Amino acid sequence: MWSCSGDRRSFTVSARRPTRSTLRWDRRTVEFGLNFTLTTELGLIDLLGEITGGGTYDDLLPHTVVLDFFGIHCRCLDLDTLIRTKRAAGRPKDYEALAELEAIREEKEREH
Repeated sequence: MWSCSGDRRSFTVSARRPTRSTLRWDRRTVEFGLNFTLTTELGLIDLLGEITGGGTYDDLLPHTVVLDFFGIHCRCLDLDTLIRTKRAAGRPKDYEALAELEAIREEKEREH
């Protein structure tokens, strides 16, 4: 487990993995790994080194916005890039999110 703290709140994370896995959650694992899903007190958090339809972290960095979650600054994909990558992933759960994400985008466009 790792603890992270921000200005106002701290939380604990642990790797979510199949029960038969022998994953050792340490610095080496993170350095040599690519994608992780963490279970936190705040819910699941995906740490993705590469995304289908988007590329690597460095490819996606220009398409991010910084959001504040409980005093912790996090880089998140901008809305257009999130829609593009969810469409490219093609999983049922991604398709389910697309209608809502596209509605949010339409609402934002109407506001401007």
